[in-house]
Amino acid sequence: MTDKPVLYSYFRSSCTWRVRIALALKGIDYETVPVNLIKDGGQQFSKEFQTLNPMKQVPALKIDGITIGQSLAIIEYLEETRPTPRLLPQDPQKKAIVRMISDLIASGIQPLQNLSVLKQVGEGKQLPWAQEAITSGFNALEQILRSTAGKYCVGDEVSMADLCLVPQVANAERFKVDLSHYPTICQINKALLALEAFQVSHPSRQPDTPAELRA
Repeated sequence: MTDKPVLYSYFRSSCTWRVRIALALKGIDYETVPVNLIKDGGQQFSKEFQTLNPMKQVPALKIDGITIGQSLAIIEYLEETRPTPRLLPQDPQKKAIVRMISDLIASGIQPLQNLSVLKQVGEGKQLPWAQEAITSGFNALEQILRSTAGKYCVGDEVSMADLCLVPQVANAERFKVDLSHYPTICQINKALLALEAFQVSHPSRQPDTPAELRA
C-alpha cells in the first residue's frame, strides 16, 4: 500500500476529471501519467497503454497492486477502500439516486459526444451531434435534479453524481450548448466549482494542460 497511486490522465478528459475530483476530495496523493488523446494519432492506442487498459481509454488508475479502468468503477473502489469523505450516501434510496444520476451522465450522455464517436460522425456534423446528445440528456437531468437536489445533486452532500455533473457541464460549454434552459444544473455546477477539490482537479490546472489553456 506504500506505492503512490498512478493516474493515467488527459487534462481534458471528463471521465478522468471525475476521478481526479474523487482523489482530491479523499486527500489521496497520486502521480499523473499524461496520455495525449490527440497527439501521435492518440497515445491511448499505443501497445504499452493497451496492455494497461484494453479499452484504449483514460482514465486508468494503478492502485493497491491492481489497475482499474472505467471512472465509476474507480470511484466505487476508492469509496470502498478509503471511505472518507463519503461519496455514496448510506441510505439505499439516496445511494440509488446518486448511481442513477451518475449512470445517466456516464452512460447516457458522455459516450455519445466522446472523441471516438465524433470521429465516426464526420467533419461538419460533430457540433450539432454533440449538442443534441447533451441537450437530450440535460433535459432529463434537469427534471430529475429538480426533485433530488439540495445544494448539490442529491441533497447537501457532495456525491459521485456531482463528480459526473461538473465535467459534463464543461463539455456542454465546450460544445456551445445553451445552458439557460438548465437553471438547476447551472446552480449546482456553480456551487461545486467553488470547492477546492473541483478547482485543483480542473482541466486548466493539470500537468499536461497546454500553456494557452492554463488557469
